[in-house]
Amino acid sequence: MARLVIFGTGDIGKLAYYYFTHDSPHEVVAFTVDRAYRHGDNFLDLPVVDFEEVVDRYPPAEYQMFIAISYARMNRVRASKYAQAKALGYKLASYISSRCTFLTEYEVGDNCFILEDNTIQPFVRIGNNVTLWSGNHIGHESTIGDHVFIASHVVVSGHCNIGSYCFIGVNATLRNSITVAPETLIGAGAIIMKNTVEKGVYIPQHTDLFHKKSDEIKL
Repeated sequence: MARLVIFGTGDIGKLAYYYFTHDSPHEVVAFTVDRAYRHGDNFLDLPVVDFEEVVDRYPPAEYQMFIAISYARMNRVRASKYAQAKALGYKLASYISSRCTFLTEYEVGDNCFILEDNTIQPFVRIGNNVTLWSGNHIGHESTIGDHVFIASHVVVSGHCNIGSYCFIGVNATLRNSITVAPETLIGAGAIIMKNTVEKGVYIPQHTDLFHKKSDEIKL
């Protein structure tokens, strides 16, 4: 059983604690945050230590780490802390839910967070520091680059190539054999039918409010 320190005491830190504790061989022993953001000594009944002092308290020869940060600034906040932790010598743990369908023979990168009900088909490659929230379909022979966040119920069809630092919102659909360029932002519900451009933002039309009230509609 590997002993684990989680960076982050927000919602994702709390969820990471739950998943690693209930569905992995890891034992979470502490949390860490940057000194400027530490507001107490305990979180979920475990100690919280300054990241500036974490090596002394929890040396990388004896502990692993997981960076529990969201997609802020197109995943660059998480990527920066990921790089800092690796530079300190930590092995960064990945979590793959036992309740996902994981069929690829390729090992995922480090600091990945793959939640329940994902379907990952054969020959898929997943890089480092990738978050797959619950319920996604990742089609066969697709590749996901480093520092990517894919929200829930996204369909990535086969033979897609998703570049680094991308964000893909809930219920988005990607047709087969396309390339999502690095730093692409795809909004919730978008349908992507061709290659994207680097740093492109793709937002679908929003649903309009109908002119009648619900009790005026015959169902």
